[in-house]
Amino acid sequence: MNGWLIYTISDSIRNKSYIDWFIDEAKKQFIDLVLLRREDISIGIHHNKPVIYANGEEITADFAVVRTIDPLLNKQLEQMGITVFNKPIISETFNHKAYGYLAVQQLGISVPETYYFPANLTPSSPPLDFPFVAKTAAGKGGDQVVMLDHQKEWEAYCQSTTEAFVVQSPKNIQPGKDLRVFVIGKDIIAAVLRENANDFRANYSLGGKASLYTLNKTEKRTVQKIIDAYDFGLVGIDFMFTNAGELIFNEIEDAVGSRTLSKLSDINILKEYITYIKEKML
Repeated sequence: MNGWLIYTISDSIRNKSYIDWFIDEAKKQFIDLVLLRREDISIGIHHNKPVIYANGEEITADFAVVRTIDPLLNKQLEQMGITVFNKPIISETFNHKAYGYLAVQQLGISVPETYYFPANLTPSSPPLDFPFVAKTAAGKGGDQVVMLDHQKEWEAYCQSTTEAFVVQSPKNIQPGKDLRVFVIGKDIIAAVLRENANDFRANYSLGGKASLYTLNKTEKRTVQKIIDAYDFGLVGIDFMFTNAGELIFNEIEDAVGSRTLSKLSDINILKEYITYIKEKML
């Protein structure tokens, strides 16, 4: 069995140790997993069939783990008969915050009061009272999340952004606190609580602290509703907390990292993920 681990060049440099770990775990289970850099490949249609080329040659594999946000690539691979982790429906839906909120709200799960806008099509007056949060629809990691406090900041944000974005009310939501639930297939692997006393964003990369978290029965049921509705590979389902301590959906990370989980536990999530991939391929 052979597979591709697809990263952009910049992400492959930044995540070298994770990639090495991934490839090593695959080798232990007799899977030949190789790194494929997104910039080195071309996808398209040739002689009326979908193809993928690398260095001028047509290539193929049994499966691909796509670790970059590229829904079209996921769809192309699937149409070529290559099993993709995560599936195109996951990449398309959850790498756009508005699509993600619409999908999860349909499951009867609470989401924040949210409005969404395409780039350059915004009202002069926002639909929320200040202050509120603005997030690029495709942003990851918290660095494209800002708090807007007044009309001039809103106007400046609308003029400067070149991407679709969402705005979100912070009312009844605890600032600087969120929960990431790691999921493989239909199984909850672990949950990590992230807290930041100095920022409304809880991201570990922005100076927050993290700890393992035990989901209660109600929280497990909420997570299970999402798991039952989708065919996930490995994802991180992120929630915020209301002032009453209840979970409220935030986003689903398609190409989720596990650095924090590895620091907090001895869970070998890539071993479990490779085992899952192998079972799906047999």
